[in-house]
Amino acid sequence: MKIVIIGGTGLIGSQVANILKKDHEVIVASPNTGVNTITKEGLDDALVNTNIVIDLSNSPSFADNDVMNFFKTSNENLLEAEKKAGVQIHIALSVVGTQKMQDSGYFRAKEVQENLIKASGIPYTIVHATQFFEFAGGIVEMSTIDGKVYLSDAFIQPIASANVASFIAKVALEKPSETILEIGGPEKFHLNDWIANYLKITDKPLEVVVKTSAPYSGVVLSPEMLTPENAVYLGEIKYNDWISDPKNQR
Repeated sequence: MKIVIIGGTGLIGSQVANILKKDHEVIVASPNTGVNTITKEGLDDALVNTNIVIDLSNSPSFADNDVMNFFKTSNENLLEAEKKAGVQIHIALSVVGTQKMQDSGYFRAKEVQENLIKASGIPYTIVHATQFFEFAGGIVEMSTIDGKVYLSDAFIQPIASANVASFIAKVALEKPSETILEIGGPEKFHLNDWIANYLKITDKPLEVVVKTSAPYSGVVLSPEMLTPENAVYLGEIKYNDWISDPKNQR
């Protein structure tokens, strides 16, 4: 079976590729490997005789116009090329809370992506994952003002990228669900507590300030906005076990 992984050199894509290439022909597709879903470079050639496409790509810029252009153009080009090639299954990774977070330009773009997939006529499964453990540092970066980290105390249920990758690899080989499947981590934390723990373990001298109205990707969070409503899978890896490994303390 031939599987093309769009965004196959990224955090999730590289792990999915390593899992699936043991038993299948896997094409790792990204601009770095000569496949570009924006310009269409190499796209038709990559999809010849492809059974399954897994789209794990992400926008290089999160500015509102840039991210909308990326997800709209990339998915229009990709889905058109899939139809031409006779691709049988389309798998895409998205984010828990997307439909609830439409004040954010990023999540508006993700909903456009999902709607294009649903309307394409290609059998699909969309996986909504909670934030990855690896994104804690990014949350700090986007939430820091004048040396303090302003965060909501809303709940979050983060998941290890390795657990996301194993779930994606499994779902890709199953009958498409034609729906959204939610996954998350095994533990629920207050967002401020999770990040305070991350800062303590990684010896970063920043103070976390709880502010209910603090924006997260431009959205003021309700208590359960970042947690799955009906998770079909909860990861096995617990955060403290993961972060105790020095290689994860970045």
